[in-house]
Amino acid sequence: MTESPIHQRFRGFLPVVFDVETAGFEADKHALLEVAAISLNFDSSGQLVPDLSLHQHLLPFPGSVLDPAALAFNKIDPSHPLRMAVSERDGLKIIMDALRKRQKELQCKRCILVGHNAHFDLGFINAAIQRNHLKNTSPLHPFSVFDTVSLAGLTLGQTVLARACTQAGIHFDPSAAHSALYDAQKTAELFCLIVNHTTLFTHSLTPTHTSAE
Repeated sequence: MTESPIHQRFRGFLPVVFDVETAGFEADKHALLEVAAISLNFDSSGQLVPDLSLHQHLLPFPGSVLDPAALAFNKIDPSHPLRMAVSERDGLKIIMDALRKRQKELQCKRCILVGHNAHFDLGFINAAIQRNHLKNTSPLHPFSVFDTVSLAGLTLGQTVLARACTQAGIHFDPSAAHSALYDAQKTAELFCLIVNHTTLFTHSLTPTHTSAE
């Protein structure tokens, strides 16, 4: 079965997998250090697959707090010269501009964040957008997400990313985890697998429309 174009599949939204690495858990306080984003699209056989891949190392925003426990966990040295980090504003603008372009190319009306514990990632992205006055640049829906924790828990019985990937037959290297790009790649694989395996079911449903739509 050939899938419809991406703009007809997710209510006009373009799914984009995000992963962030941070210096703590509070979006308004702790630094955003790394962002990866992978847009998704259908291939010629109708399978959802990773499309555009974007990745930026970011400098801590002025006045931000770096929690030593968080840095020990993700093994990021914010001051390391080989990180080739850019300012939070510059890094996010590069990513958002590329996503806006891809969204328009695919005729989608907006991007929607896909993530593992998606509201954590969206919270940090939204806080950075507000700090840097990038609201008009961001293509992301401000609060709606697709969360692979919920989807994997429902379909695979696992909520931890590594365990969900293993259960799904996706190779997962624990030594590479907690890199934004690697985790985004694995989350993308997981989301695509779940969507591709539920496509026949969703196509069998008859949509119902209400006046509220």
